[in-house]
Amino acid sequence: MKNLRLTVQIIYTILTNGYLYGFLSGKIYQGRLKYACVPGLNCYSCPGALASCPIGTLQALLNQNGLHIPFGVLGFFFLFGSLLGRTVCGWLCPFGLAQDLLHRIPLFRKKKRLPFHEILKYGKYTVLVLLVCAGSMFLFGGFAKVPAFCKYLCPSGTLLGALPLLSANGLLRSQIGGLFFWKLGILLLILLLSIKVYRPFCQYLCPLGAVYGWFNRFSLVQIHWEEEACISCSACQKACPVGLSVHEISHSPECIRCGNCVAACPVKCLHLRKL
Repeated sequence: MKNLRLTVQIIYTILTNGYLYGFLSGKIYQGRLKYACVPGLNCYSCPGALASCPIGTLQALLNQNGLHIPFGVLGFFFLFGSLLGRTVCGWLCPFGLAQDLLHRIPLFRKKKRLPFHEILKYGKYTVLVLLVCAGSMFLFGGFAKVPAFCKYLCPSGTLLGALPLLSANGLLRSQIGGLFFWKLGILLLILLLSIKVYRPFCQYLCPLGAVYGWFNRFSLVQIHWEEEACISCSACQKACPVGLSVHEISHSPECIRCGNCVAACPVKCLHLRKL
């Protein structure tokens, strides 16, 4: 299951961020595909990105003059949320792949959660409300509309967008300021923390994970538990990268449908399948 998921993650990342000319020239692809969103984080400013990020698109629409309800993006979230829930996070997010690969590095004693997890896990909802929504509408930048999540926090944009562009574009390097070093510091902190703690950005800060988590209970893709066949061995909880119990798996907003529990169950009472 781990190898299958890793293969899907790599193929998806290549397909959605495969504009090789952009990486070589330091220029952003601006073709028609950029008018479409992909389900996971996918920074518009990444030189390899062929499509757009739904969070970035939501902020761009909220940044427009006047108050507009972004029905198109909300419909996008409802479509992919009701179909996949946080399966998007587990299988289709390039920055999730980066964290997964770092967590495989055999350094430090691995941890599933940070201390005060039960409080910190609500951080992603705070980011969604304050930075993505309120920040884009009126709060930040002297009451001007600012895409606050992209501008001040998003580590995916720094890793896949800012760093490749700066490496290939001397003019941009000459304009580096304090904001870049702020975001670089956030990125380095998250990447270093990812070596020890499983997906810290996904668990505590990602607004897209907050959105898809709301759909986990009724999304089409679920992990089905045959309770009558369960022997209560807790193998699934030990295998779960975020430490969910068998009662929480699939239904919890924290479940990314990674399938580790399915592979670990000795009596095969867990199944990753469509409803």
